[in-house]
Amino acid sequence: MAHTGNFGQTAPASRLPIHRLGASGPSLASVLAQVSGAGRRLALLHVDVDGLGSIHATLGENIVEQALTVVARRLAQAIPSDAWLWQLGSEEFLVAMAYRDGEPDGQALAEQLREMFDTPVQVPPYVLDITLAIGIALFPDHAHDADALLTAAEQAMRRAVRGGPGGQVLFAPDVELHSDEPSPPGGRRFLDAIARNEFQLHYQPVISGRDGSIVACSALLRWHNEREGVLRAGRILPAVERAGLAEPVGLWTIETALQQIRHWRDIGIDYVTASIPLEGALLLRRECLELIGELFHRSGIPGNAVEFELSESVLQMDAPHVDENLSGLRSLGASLTLADFGMRGLSLTALARYPLDRLKIDRGFLRDITRKPRNAALVRAIIAMGHQLGMTVVAKGVESEAELAFLRRYRCDFFQGYLFSPPLPAPGIDETLRRRYLLPQIFRSESDEQPTRTLLLLDDEENVLRALTRLLRRDGYRLLTANSVNEAFDLLARNQVQVIVSDQRMPDMSGTEFLARVREMYPDTVRLALSGYTDAGTISEAINQGAVYRFLLKPWDDAELRGHIRAAFRLAEQQRQATPKDFDADDSGAS
Repeated sequence: MAHTGNFGQTAPASRLPIHRLGASGPSLASVLAQVSGAGRRLALLHVDVDGLGSIHATLGENIVEQALTVVARRLAQAIPSDAWLWQLGSEEFLVAMAYRDGEPDGQALAEQLREMFDTPVQVPPYVLDITLAIGIALFPDHAHDADALLTAAEQAMRRAVRGGPGGQVLFAPDVELHSDEPSPPGGRRFLDAIARNEFQLHYQPVISGRDGSIVACSALLRWHNEREGVLRAGRILPAVERAGLAEPVGLWTIETALQQIRHWRDIGIDYVTASIPLEGALLLRRECLELIGELFHRSGIPGNAVEFELSESVLQMDAPHVDENLSGLRSLGASLTLADFGMRGLSLTALARYPLDRLKIDRGFLRDITRKPRNAALVRAIIAMGHQLGMTVVAKGVESEAELAFLRRYRCDFFQGYLFSPPLPAPGIDETLRRRYLLPQIFRSESDEQPTRTLLLLDDEENVLRALTRLLRRDGYRLLTANSVNEAFDLLARNQVQVIVSDQRMPDMSGTEFLARVREMYPDTVRLALSGYTDAGTISEAINQGAVYRFLLKPWDDAELRGHIRAAFRLAEQQRQATPKDFDADDSGAS
């Protein structure tokens, strides 16, 4: 399979088997030979699952095994479809990914894998916080054969584990020799990190739902630590807060982001704003507005070039100065965004109380929105609620075209995620911003490229799909075909489909169950089931519940089947005329 160049094209777990190294499946040596022959590089990620020891001690082995099943599934879903995944023992995994210069590399993939576990793992009735420690070694940079590469990745992983939960380390031979040296005590190491320019901001583009243009960049704190590799904000900030340094680190973040905006404007990129995290320790200070105003003045950047991201925990604080500081920031022209909505149990009354401009939906809500009606309903409700409260809505962590199409259909305003770009360091983001539009082909109006009548055919037998396609092509429909339920859900999210014909007996889900889900998520579709088996109870229940418009039998009569599909399209068009149009690509609500 060809490498896609981004992390949007991930593989369903069912298509990406997890092998045990040395057992069935490809060996690392054979993978290296394949990569070398293609003139590519390879990143080997040694992944250790943090926290399982304490889970085993408190909850038992059965819960650990269930948690590992969830971990394996998430890893398989997150990595590119042309990557390799192995399981080592019980708590460790290997991921190998080939790439060329200029394509997302092992560190970008490691960051995406760790982001997958920002959402806790659920093993009912428990909710488990699990993190990954990841060591990365590169072929041929760090090793020229499988054994040496495995050793290098394992050494880097051990360093990541020693650094604490959620570490990520790139193998460095010189550092490995001194890996047992102690770190500076307390908060001094954070002050030293700022002095040595080890703290950096990475930037991830925010995309307009109207036309795919880049409208902003989200500033993300990273610590390029010589001993522990690249550490993300989620791991840095709790330690920074414990050391009492949240305020100076927060001010450094704002000042650095303002300098970056100044740089963008100096080189002609004046259409991009920055989304900057605002720490609670800073917001609590009476002098907050004065300190931030001084940074605006020194940089020469107007307030309307910035939006400040607030965590739910900040808005839950019943403390003086918070209200007045937030109002003061808005008076400077800055926008206020509630980050990662729904992850920390914020009371809905806070949304009405505070002067918020944007709502950012956390990635945890986006998983399975194209396949599970309840997930989809929750995201639709959040978008609608945000709009009703006068806010625009940002979806964070968009990773597939199907997710993007679903969110656009329900008028989500802005998008951020690996589908468009991973977070990039400041020197690497300029060229991306100059392009201004990312994946513009996705944002074309559906009316420009899709005929009115679109028919989705679902059957797990290829010969049946071919026969249906030959029969129905003559009627002028735009035909979409899928041989699995997951593929069908992706096609439904990405296309305006009016009529669906589904096989009844499929390995992963029955046709009536699939169509029942479709009815909840896309009620304006007209749905037909096609089966070689007669089950009067199933047929009558599906029709009575409205999941199925017609239940047809195999083998079908060509003229009769064509007639039923024509009638289904007529019904779909009558329903559409009676209800408002779902989505208009030129009226997405983005501003």
